[in-house]
Formats: sequence, C-alpha cells, structure tokens
Amino acid sequence: MTRILIVEDLGEARTWLTAIAKKAFPAPHAVDAATTMKAGLAAAAEYDYDVALIDLSLPDGTGIEVLRALRSRNAQTLCVITTAMGDDAHIVSALSAGANGYLLKEQPSDMIVRQLQQLAEGIPALSPAIARRIMEHFQLTGPAAEPESALTEREREVLALISRGLRNVDVSEQLGLSGNTVATHIKSIYRKLGISSRAEASWYAAMMGLAPGKAE
Repeated sequence: MTRILIVEDLGEARTWLTAIAKKAFPAPHAVDAATTMKAGLAAAAEYDYDVALIDLSLPDGTGIEVLRALRSRNAQTLCVITTAMGDDAHIVSALSAGANGYLLKEQPSDMIVRQLQQLAEGIPALSPAIARRIMEHFQLTGPAAEPESALTEREREVLALISRGLRNVDVSEQLGLSGNTVATHIKSIYRKLGISSRAEASWYAAMMGLAPGKAE
C-alpha cells in the first residue's frame, strides 16, 4: 500500500493534490491530510510515508519543518514541495532540506502527474520554471568548467546523499565510510564545484540529475 501525506491548508487544493497523488503512485492508497505544520509534524511522527506533497506556507509555520521531520523518520520518503512560491530562497531551502522535487501549483494536473511518476526513475520532480531558475543560477554563479566530470563515483554518491540533508554521520553509516573519510569527500566536492554550503550542493545535485535519496 502506498501511504501518502498531503500537507495543504486549502481544501480545494488538498482535494486536487490528493487526486493527483492517487493517479501518480501505485494503488492501493492510504492518504492522510494535514492542514497545519503542527498536524504535519504529528503525522510525520506517527507513520512512515512513501510520499508527501507539502505546501510551504501553512497557517502556523512552514512546510520545511514537516519535510525535515519526515526525512528524519524515514530517509526514503519521497518529499515534494507543491507551492505557488518560486523564488530562489524557498527553492534553496527546500532542496537543502532534502526535497525530491519542487512543483508549482500553476501547472496542469497531467504535467504534475508525469513529473511525480518520474521520481521512480530517479528524476527530480521540478517544474520547468524551477529548472530554468536553477540553470540560470549556475550560468551566472557556477564555474565555467564542467565540474561534475571531475567528481569521482564516490564523491557523486556523497553529493547525492548530502543533497537531501543527511548529516555526515548518516552518510558515513549508509556508505560504510569513516566520518573523516566522508568529511574529506565533502571538502573535495566543495573545492571541485566551487561551493561552500549544502544548499549549493543541492542545486548542483539537481542539475546533475542526482536524485535525493538515490546515490548513483
């Protein structure tokens, strides 16, 4: 059974997202809804979800906190932001917290369904407008070379994991590496990509097609 969490305070949008999720993911479904950050955190503490569609703007806080709670409980949960906000600050916050996708509600339902279905193939669910913002960001700020070609396979694995918000100790455990080795890999990744934060690492992981939660 596919257990789905919809974190959305508007009733009409909640019904719309529920129908989209049921169409995008394998049946049978168990769908829970949360209309506040507090309710989302409570749901995240009670169940292991396969999928979560999360709005950012909630009456009592931000969906980012729900995203972090879901990631903390189960790193395999597919967490996708569904919002009307497409500015850089919110995109970076979501990606650095471990979002598997960032979809704008202005898109047609069928397009969102297709983008969610691509998650099973390791393709991040990004609205075209969001993907363009990511590309524009790195065209303006990224190094002129193609740094991803310089990353080793192990560094790509580490980048994929830290891009979803995992701590060094979590990466160490998942890859069977020492903490010092993980720290060395991260330092090398930062140097090669010309970055200095995990938020920027998330941008690069998305650009390179490294799906959060799935190391290549």
